[in-house]
Amino acid sequence: MIRHTVAFRLKHPSGSAAEQDFLRAACALAKIEGVQKFECLRQTSLKNSFTFGLSMEFANEAAYAFYSEHPEHSRFVQERWIPEVAEFMELDYVTCVP
Repeated sequence: MIRHTVAFRLKHPSGSAAEQDFLRAACALAKIEGVQKFECLRQTSLKNSFTFGLSMEFANEAAYAFYSEHPEHSRFVQERWIPEVAEFMELDYVTCVP
């Protein structure tokens, strides 16, 4: 299992229609085959400047690669993510057993 997460801050004003439209578009990524446990999250900690997060899981590396290369994901990144996201941090996890 791979858990793909990204924390981000938008260029849009908080609570704006543009912010909501971006989040709706981001949530549409959940429809891509192989995406599991998709969540769109609002950051509550004051310890960083990010305001939102996306989290999703993939069964394996092949499913994650399929998502990453999917035309809908690529289109979202080019048309929405790059122009509208001010800053982000991407983290990918696999289960760690000590």
